[in-house]
Parts: sequence; structure tokens; C-alpha cells
Amino acid sequence: MNPTASTDELPSSTAPLAGVRVVEVSSFVAAPLCGMTLAQLGAEVIRVDPIGGAADYKRWPLTEDNESIYWAGLNKGKRSFAADFRNPEAQGLIRNLVLDAGILVTNAAGREWLDYDELAAIRPDLIHVQVLGRADGTGAVDYTVNAAAGFPQVTGPENLSDPVNHVLPAWDVSCGLYAALSVVSAVYRREITGAGTRVVLPLEDVAFATVGNLGYIAEAQLGGPGRRRIGNAVYGTYGCDFTTADGIRFMIVALTPRHFRDLTELTGTTHAVTALEAALDVDFRDEGSRFEHRHVLDSLFGAWFGKRTAADVEEALAATSILHERYRTFAELARDPRVTDNPMFQKLDQPRIGEYLAPSTPMSFDGVHPTVRPAPANGDDTAAVLSEHLGLTGDEIDALAAAGAVRTKQKDPA
Repeated sequence: MNPTASTDELPSSTAPLAGVRVVEVSSFVAAPLCGMTLAQLGAEVIRVDPIGGAADYKRWPLTEDNESIYWAGLNKGKRSFAADFRNPEAQGLIRNLVLDAGILVTNAAGREWLDYDELAAIRPDLIHVQVLGRADGTGAVDYTVNAAAGFPQVTGPENLSDPVNHVLPAWDVSCGLYAALSVVSAVYRREITGAGTRVVLPLEDVAFATVGNLGYIAEAQLGGPGRRRIGNAVYGTYGCDFTTADGIRFMIVALTPRHFRDLTELTGTTHAVTALEAALDVDFRDEGSRFEHRHVLDSLFGAWFGKRTAADVEEALAATSILHERYRTFAELARDPRVTDNPMFQKLDQPRIGEYLAPSTPMSFDGVHPTVRPAPANGDDTAAVLSEHLGLTGDEIDALAAAGAVRTKQKDPA
């Protein structure tokens, strides 16, 4: 925490990082998610971008007015500083902002004016978190990292031979949260020891560590059977998706013997399943046995779902312990009470885009979610940041803007 923080900046339950200031030089998902997470926890996060925005400033989805809904979602609660990254004077301003804040989060590479060694030589307690594509410094993004992680080879229908990519940027999301954890850990360490920290976080290593933590790499190294595609089944236990009489699909998971017992009772297959156990000489209380013989079980249970409407299925499942969920579209989710009545989602009037429900952090503090704040436009806060943190006068800021070194305010399209 900044030792000179005012009383208004002191941490509260919903803003535990109040008084912490972070400069973020980033684009796309991982690093911006890190900054947004820190901002939601009360830190002042200054996102530094080129004039006109970085490569993600107009990323889809877009509004009819060409404003990025994506960018607004990942930059809520930040301040925007816009500068000409090729201008030496602007580079000096950004360096000074980093040195004044004492924390930098970036996925930019090859910029000497953001180099850790040079900055730490001036401010030894600097916290410098750099997200890379790969540990060797070469480029990578979520979708190329995922290709190397093995998952596309085991995703999709059982009879498919081609790799299947998932649409969720899971490694970016994990990397962004790892980066935020790195900052919080380094801030704590600095409070205790006064020391700075250099953190290097390769996106590829986030993916590979996760694959290893889940046991997939060890399984292969120890000679285990190669993983195969299993469609929507759940590896090592019982899970299957079923279609109702009116064409709605449900995902059903029976992790425990109780779940499985309830599923057989619900579907009226208890006697048939008992006979199947005897015929196969297995015990379906063991989840591995349920997985191995899943296709036979799918046929038994599927008949019950196929004769009932989604409403009837939902009502019946709700009275059991069975883990279940109806497949929904994004549009259906947006109307679901789990969003519309969820205190994590708050009504946000996002300039240039409109009013909608936007999520705060999933964590609640003492029963309260932090307030959702809108994302800025490129350069909205440049003048205020230069004045508040670098002490520049209005005339000095105007001169920098006139010279094209910085952008001080988004121009009104009208």
C-alpha cells in the first residue's frame, strides 16, 4: 500500500487493495483481466495505451457504433492514459508513471523503456509482472497454446479424428488471475520486507502447469492409456447429456453412489441396473465402473428423458441429489434469474455503449460485492493522471497534447 494514502484510500472489506496503484500496459485478455481484477479489489489501475487504442480496442463483439463490448468488459473501473509509444517524451512520462506507482503489469515485449532492470535500478522495490506467450519470449496466444496442451485431441465426439478447439480462452483467464495473485503476493512481500519483485508469467506455462496439475502429463509419463474422445461424458465417472421430448438437452452428472442411486430411482431403472451389474460382474457404486459401461447406462436412462418435457424433467430432477443443468444459450443466460437477480451483477451505464448488467468480482466481502464501475475511453484520464501523479500543470499537459505525445480526451464524434 502507498504509505501516504489518505484516510479515504484505506482498505475496506470491499476494497482491500485501496491505496495500491498499478500501471498496466497491455492488450487482449490475460493482462487486462489482471488489471481489472485488481481494480475491482480497490486498486487504482491506470491502463496505458497508444493513442487510438491498442490492438484490442475495437475487438468483437461491437455495437452498431463500432464500440467494443469486449474491451469495455475487461477494462471496467480503470483509468485510461493514452500516449504515442514512439515518442521519447511520452515514453519518459510512462516510465515516470510506473516509477511513481511502483507496480507494472504488462504483456508488452521489446520495449526498453519498460525493462525491469532499468526501472528497478531507479526504484528497487518495483513490482514488475510481465505476461509472455512462451518462456523463451516468442509469441503465443490462448488458441495456439491450447493446440500444444493436448485438449483439442480429446475434445469432441468419439468418432471424430480432427482436433477441436474450445471457444473459451481458458489459459488467458487462468493467466490473468495468476498475474493478479502475483501482484497481491508481491505487494504483501514488499510491505513486510521492502523488497521489489520481478514476475515472469508465460501463458504457455500456465496451460502446461494446469495439464500437469490435473494429472494428464504424469499419466502419460507413467505409461497410462492414451486419452480418447468421449463426447460429453465425464472421464472417470458418470456423466451424459440427454434430450427431452421437446428437444431440450440436459447435462447429468452422477459423481457419488447417492447421485447414481437417485438417477436409477428417478428413471425407474433400478432393477435393470442391478441386473446389469450382475451380468457384467461390476459394482456401479464405483465411479470407474460407471464410466467404463457408460454407453449401456446411457441407453437405459435416455428412454426416461426422451418421454418427458423439459419442464417435467427439471421439476423431477430438482427433487433429487442428481447434479444437472439445462443447456442454455448466452441469450437465455442473460435473461436467467441467476444473472438478473444476482447481486454480483449490477446495472452499469457504460458510456458509448449503453445500460446493461455487468459483473463485479465473483467474490463477496462481508456479504457485499464491490461496486461495478464503467470502462473509460482511450485517453479519458490522461490529463488527470499527469496532474495528480506527475504534477504537470495544465499548460504543460496542453503542450504535450498539442505535440501529439499524449491524448487528453476522447473527441465527441458529433
